[in-house]
Amino acid sequence: MTVRTSLRRTTALLLASAALTATSACGDQRDATTAGGGTPGGSAAAPLSDRLPADIRAAGFVRVGSDIAFPPVEFKDGSGETVGLDPDIAQALGDQLGVEFRFENGTFDTLVSGLRADRYDVIMSAMNDTKARQEGIDAVTGKKVGEGLDFVDYFSAGVSLYARKAHAGSVRGWDDLCGKTVAVQRGSVAHDLLKSRDGACAEGGGPAIAIEAYDTDAQAQTRVRSKGVDVGCSDFPAAAYAVKTSGGGQDFALVGEQTNAAPYGIAVAKKDTRLRDAIAAALDAIIANGQYAKIVDKWGARGGAVTKAVVNGGV
Repeated sequence: MTVRTSLRRTTALLLASAALTATSACGDQRDATTAGGGTPGGSAAAPLSDRLPADIRAAGFVRVGSDIAFPPVEFKDGSGETVGLDPDIAQALGDQLGVEFRFENGTFDTLVSGLRADRYDVIMSAMNDTKARQEGIDAVTGKKVGEGLDFVDYFSAGVSLYARKAHAGSVRGWDDLCGKTVAVQRGSVAHDLLKSRDGACAEGGGPAIAIEAYDTDAQAQTRVRSKGVDVGCSDFPAAAYAVKTSGGGQDFALVGEQTNAAPYGIAVAKKDTRLRDAIAAALDAIIANGQYAKIVDKWGARGGAVTKAVVNGGV
C-alpha cells in the first residue's frame, strides 16, 4: 500500500478516514473509488473535487514547487504576492478541484529532487515536458539520474535569445553563438539547448560557447544588462517580457527566432496517477469554459495556448 510519510499527508488521511469507505489492506488509499468512478464529494462550487486523491481533498491544498522568479510565468509583484500565468492557471484549476494551489519557492534545478523527496505534490514552473524528464534521464549525458515524472501539458513555448539593444547586431541568431558568452538559468531546457549548441561548435571546429548558468532567470538578465555577457537565453515568454518591461523597454531586444517549441507541463510523480488525471480534467474544464483563454490573454501569451490537456506530450 502506497502511503506518504509527510505529516500533512498523515494528518489528512486521519481526518478523511471518517468519511471514506474502508478499503482492503492491499489497496492504495489515494485511489479509493466508488462504483461511480470517483470518491464522493463533488459539488457545484468545485465540480471535480471527487477526482482528487482523498488525502489532498481532505487537506484542502496542493503543494506546488516553483522557481518564483520567472516573469511573466511566475514572479513576486511589488507587494510580495506570487503572480503570473502559472498562479492564475493554478487558481482556476483549484476552483474546479476545490483546493488551493500553494506555491512554494525553490531554485529551478532543485524542483525535481524536491518532488521526489515529497516536499511538493506537483511542480508548476515553466517546466518543459520532455522525454528525458519523463524517463528520469539527463538530457545531455543520456544517463539515468532518478525516477521519471508525468506531465499535464498546459502551454507551449520555445527558447529565445536576447541582447542589450546597443549590442544586438553582433549576434543575429543561433548560428552566431560560437565564441560568444551566454547567460542562462541553470537546469532549464534553454541551458540544455546551449550545451548542445556548444557541442555543435566543437564538432564544426569553431570556438566554444562560454555558458554562464545562474540560479534564476532574473540573475541571467542582470548579467546581460550589466554588459557581462554577449547574450541571454530563456524561454520565449520570459525573454519577450524582459524585452517589453526592462528599463521601460529600452534595455533588451530579441535576437533571431525562437526555437524548439515544446510544452510546459505540470509535473507529478508517476505513482500519483489520480492527482495527474484530476489536474488534466480540471485543465480541460477551464479550457471549455473560457477561463483559460482569459488568463493567457491577460499575460500576452495567447500564442502558446493549448486546446486540450495532454499527458506526457513532450518529445
